[in-house]
Amino acid sequence: MEKQDLRIIYMGTPDFAVESLKRLVEGGYNVVAVITMPDKPAGRGHKIQYSPVKEYALSRGLPILQPEKLKDECFIEQLRELHADLQIVVAFRMLPEIVWNMPRLGTFNLHASLLPQYRGAAPLNWAIINGDTETGITTFFLKHEIDTGEIIQQRRIPILPEDNVGTIHDKLMTLGADMVVETVDAIISGNITPIDQASIQTNEPLRPAPKIFKETCHIDWKKTSEQIHNLVRGLSPYPAAWCEWISPDNNRFGVKIYRTTPLPSKHNYAPGSIHTDGKNHIDIACTDGFIRIEELQLAGKKRMAAPDLLRGFHLNDEFRCE
Repeated sequence: MEKQDLRIIYMGTPDFAVESLKRLVEGGYNVVAVITMPDKPAGRGHKIQYSPVKEYALSRGLPILQPEKLKDECFIEQLRELHADLQIVVAFRMLPEIVWNMPRLGTFNLHASLLPQYRGAAPLNWAIINGDTETGITTFFLKHEIDTGEIIQQRRIPILPEDNVGTIHDKLMTLGADMVVETVDAIISGNITPIDQASIQTNEPLRPAPKIFKETCHIDWKKTSEQIHNLVRGLSPYPAAWCEWISPDNNRFGVKIYRTTPLPSKHNYAPGSIHTDGKNHIDIACTDGFIRIEELQLAGKKRMAAPDLLRGFHLNDEFRCE
């Protein structure tokens, strides 16, 4: 079978999913439909916002389906009428069996981790939060249990000390697009030997990658400087680690923190105490030293470097962090 004869349905929603779709379409593969999340209102004006995948699909004139419920009979019938040979899922939703089991060649997913590690919704964040020095990308066939299907292909990349979730996202988005195309080519040629995840030997316990909530992002100053630094990296630039600054008169200021430097040292200060010269640096005490805040954003203000914030906000050592 030639690539233009293979009928592909593509499912995805965010920016991460656009590059793979773009590579397929511009590579001459036959994408017969794109499935993405329903439109939703966003911002203060509640203007309807399209998903990044829908924006691209519209620009290429691709048929688009946006089901509210994936088990809806009307949607299922629309899928059947498309007669897809293969479905590809990149950053979408959990599919019911009636959907993922429909194409004759199955449905494969692109997942941003080295499965079986980091099954779940936020693998990129958790790999960095946990201080890993390596991550990667996996294509695998869908089955009942989430992120447990047979592995088709896998690639590794280092997580560098200067990386955050934003830089790793962009690296894996590009690498993942390459691997989606390679996986489709391998399926067309019949040159695949899927690997059962249960057969993979690992020297460490499997770590999950659950969805990130606001409380996940709250900084606990009783942790070590390395743990806090990795939390910041693993949540920057979005959704961002946060804390509150509390003034001597008990006013609270919400703060998002985007970039830090860990400063391990011995001290007798309470975790969360603030130490600043009021001009250039903001250091916050933690269990084994300090965290120097390099870039941050006060609620309602712009993101900026610490010295720029200190020029307009009178922070002193009588403030504390929670």
